[in-house]
Amino acid sequence: MIEPDPSATRRVVFQYLVPVHVEVEDGLVVCITIIDETPVRDPSLVEGDAGYLPEAVAAADDGQPWPSWRFGY
Repeated sequence: MIEPDPSATRRVVFQYLVPVHVEVEDGLVVCITIIDETPVRDPSLVEGDAGYLPEAVAAADDGQPWPSWRFGY
């Protein structure tokens, strides 16, 4: 098995805004759906080398149909 060289690892963490659907019943949040099908726009670097940010955004926004993420019942 070939072990990856840790010094060659390029880790970049970024954030961007996405639409969120929040359901409230009787004053309590019961379900949150994160709609993760929107293109990455205006990402901001959280951690890592900013030089790799464009490459990381391109890899995350490659046009594949991501599902929405749902939390709650």
